[in-house]
Amino acid sequence: MSLIRPRLNDYYNLPFTQEEVDFAIPFLDEDIPLYLDPFLLWKSPSLQDNSLHTSLVNSFNHLGYLLRKGKKSGAIDVLVKCSECDEVGLGNSKTRKGMPIGEAVAERILSLFENIPQINSSGFVHFEEIQLFVEQISTDRISDFACSFLKSFLIDYTIDQCEEHSIPTESTHITVYNYRKHVLDEEDVTLPVNPITKSPIILVPKRWLRRMSWINYQDYLHSYYIKNVQSGDSKQTEHVSLLNYNRQNYDVIQTYIKIKERTSSDCKNDPLFAPIPVTSSQRKLSTIINLPTGKTDNADKKYEDYVCQLLASLFYPKLDFAAEQSRTDSGVLIRDLIFYNNRSYDFLKDIYDNYGSQQIVFELKNVKEISRDHIYQLNRYLNDNFGKFGVIVTRKKPPSKIVKNTINLWSGQRRCILILDDEDLKTMCLLYETKQRLPIDVLKKKYVEFMRLCPS
Repeated sequence: MSLIRPRLNDYYNLPFTQEEVDFAIPFLDEDIPLYLDPFLLWKSPSLQDNSLHTSLVNSFNHLGYLLRKGKKSGAIDVLVKCSECDEVGLGNSKTRKGMPIGEAVAERILSLFENIPQINSSGFVHFEEIQLFVEQISTDRISDFACSFLKSFLIDYTIDQCEEHSIPTESTHITVYNYRKHVLDEEDVTLPVNPITKSPIILVPKRWLRRMSWINYQDYLHSYYIKNVQSGDSKQTEHVSLLNYNRQNYDVIQTYIKIKERTSSDCKNDPLFAPIPVTSSQRKLSTIINLPTGKTDNADKKYEDYVCQLLASLFYPKLDFAAEQSRTDSGVLIRDLIFYNNRSYDFLKDIYDNYGSQQIVFELKNVKEISRDHIYQLNRYLNDNFGKFGVIVTRKKPPSKIVKNTINLWSGQRRCILILDDEDLKTMCLLYETKQRLPIDVLKKKYVEFMRLCPS
């Protein structure tokens, strides 16, 4: 499969969008740029989430128990192995493969149970705190620890979601943390697998995901420490110095944590994609309309940027945004904008059935008049990977000779190229604002009009 940023559902041709499912749809060749935040489980109205948070924190605090019992090597082994959870595919890796922490970092984490009296006696309530004490620990590592300790639940959750949405699964081998015995077990389970690497894939509820954990170092530094604690010594805000200060002044951390708990109503999960507000869409449209054609003052680049942002929101949730400025395999040609086609709408299903388009390519042209060369450029992208349907977005309605050119292309090769202009963008933004119809209906209308011009 040569799709751009292929996802699990794209590979198996499963017709659901990100909006329609409870989990974050995983990419097959890179991570989702979000993280599991344990605080979302702590503040959740769901008793299940609360109990999972309790088991998560208990599992982490058990490491301190092992340390007190003289089983330091066992605690280090668990920490290292639980510090990476490739199966969930969360983070910023371009290969869905991360690196676990080293034993030295694990020892520094365990030292917190020995050197901070409050943690020694009571353990953590929010183990995300370790970001404030130990170097090389940040949101991504907290997420991996949480996913590893909750993996047993996530496996059951994944199996349920696969059954509900008909996602194919295979028998695979996986390491799971046993909460009852507090050990890592090897299990054979039935999960979806990466079709290329055959490594298991675990799904994660969207409601648990954020771009940054609610308790994090940068927030502590800028929203609390500098404003409430700093004594004027700039060296004290250097990373290592501040971590040392935090370990020696745990009461300061406790106060910060209490503030984060009191403001928990502001802690919400981050969506994988958030449409822009109506006011923003109108501003972007106005900027697009007022841009000169051509390349003067980077007008062509500005046009591409604003149209990308606008269309990604106007077509959501019927079309999930895939990528912008994507190069072809040869690296020579650049496709401007690509959407996943999940056939979530009758028109989109027709496009898939008639033209084989799992993804839809859009070319953006800030020119006075569309030419045959622009048509031929898009036509070169329309192959077995992307199907035979594409869209050009430009400033003015195409001249009759170009319309005839697209009709001839359909007649000779059964390839469909539609052309949207500034007036179409205006109509789409109006529909986006009034919500009387879907903005994608403008594209559907263009398709109906195009087909009427084609010979039967």
